[in-house]
Amino acid sequence: MAHPKRKHSHSRTRKRRSQQKATMPLLVACTECKKLKPSHMICPFCGYYAGREIVKVEFKEKKRKIQ
Repeated sequence: MAHPKRKHSHSRTRKRRSQQKATMPLLVACTECKKLKPSHMICPFCGYYAGREIVKVEFKEKKRKIQ
């Protein structure tokens, strides 16, 4: 493996690492249910894409714990 001939300074290392940051995913509003979803994907809430129903989504009721 190659080894560096000289030590890189802290500022040089940090300048390179400044570009390695996480970005927020691009979310758009669904045309049917108006909830946020990833662009170019089927809506996970209603199952529509480009104004057509692609997948039939069944909602499951949440069970509540009675204490």
